Amino acid sequence: MRVLHTADWHLGQRFIQGHERTEEHRHFLEWLVQTVREQQVEVLVVAGDIFDTGSPSNQALELYYSFLLSMRGTTCRDIVVVGGNHDSPATLNAPARLLRHLRVHVVGCVPDCFEDQVLVLDDAQGKPGLVVCAVPFLRDRDIRLSVPGETAEEREARIKQGIADHYSRCAEVEQVWQLKDLGLPVLATGHLYAAGAAPSDSERTIHVGNLGQITADHFPSVFDYVALGHLHRPQRVGGREHIRYSGSPIPLSFSEIDHPKEVLLLDFREGKLAELQSLPVPGARRLVRFHGTLDEVTQGLTTYDNTGYPLPAWADVQVHSELTQLEVAEALLNVIQELDRRHLEVLARRHFRLVKLRALGEAEETEEAPLTRSLHDYTAREVFEQRLEAEPEDSRAELLRTFDELLERM
Repeated sequence: MRVLHTADWHLGQRFIQGHERTEEHRHFLEWLVQTVREQQVEVLVVAGDIFDTGSPSNQALELYYSFLLSMRGTTCRDIVVVGGNHDSPATLNAPARLLRHLRVHVVGCVPDCFEDQVLVLDDAQGKPGLVVCAVPFLRDRDIRLSVPGETAEEREARIKQGIADHYSRCAEVEQVWQLKDLGLPVLATGHLYAAGAAPSDSERTIHVGNLGQITADHFPSVFDYVALGHLHRPQRVGGREHIRYSGSPIPLSFSEIDHPKEVLLLDFREGKLAELQSLPVPGARRLVRFHGTLDEVTQGLTTYDNTGYPLPAWADVQVHSELTQLEVAEALLNVIQELDRRHLEVLARRHFRLVKLRALGEAEETEEAPLTRSLHDYTAREVFEQRLEAEPEDSRAELLRTFDELLERM
């Protein structure tokens, strides 16, 4: 059985200043259909965050359903889609019964019948060939009951145990261990933040997942492969080859420009994971950074080469200068107006003014001065963390967790 693992598409994402990512996603999905056909993939697993918001745009929905329709002409017999923290369970589950007739299995949230998370997929001969424990993003209500008066440490331990118990319960489903005993491989999905994994700044904090931070040891040994989503950098969990984040197929923030973008191709033989290989995803657009002095940034912008990319690059510019913000802005504007927008477009501009600090009466020195940040250079969380410095230290952790939960709900 040949399986392809991908996650974190974030269809419908609006980038800085509301720029759409539709064409980038269209390029990726067309490449994915072609790859499934060329690699003769039999099962596609999408481990959460299909959409960027709970109310995806019509364009995002059109991309999703057009992709599912295009997959009908490939070797792929089954598609498994689980919900992520960005997804609305209602939006994903609404067409689930209809999509089941196309052999698209959607699990937007933990179903009322726990066993409905367990899918048995047939091989090319029409016999059971793969068991999938399709675990979506686990919300607070899925894994624990609130306990009045519990401390932050007790709450964290309860969440971690709840996530681990959910996977243990999946492994104990009679159909799972019986088919495993008969020699079928078992694959589990998840959308969470595993301990030791490396996030980027584009992942919204998962309230439950971040608190839980389960380890590789929390996944039962019955799972031959664990297909994870949420973190956008491809990586192993706990050094285990069979517990993987596939990462996002396109860079979702400027912090991801150096991350490899890939999908994972799995081959199961004789009831075990026999081979795993990563397939690089070709990019349609580059995200680039030009940080430095005004001269360095100007040279980088004017000499940039976008050869090989069908879409214009998006640039993040950060200037370190002793000039005023107005002087830097005027100089940059002159450069930006001369750029060919078919090749490069500047989306973000920041100016860190160099300020020399000295005591009264002290002669000026030539040492490099520290950089100052303006308010728009901070994230909402960083602003809140600075605000917490005025609060008692023993209450800061709980206030920060509550703030993260509020951000997630918003």
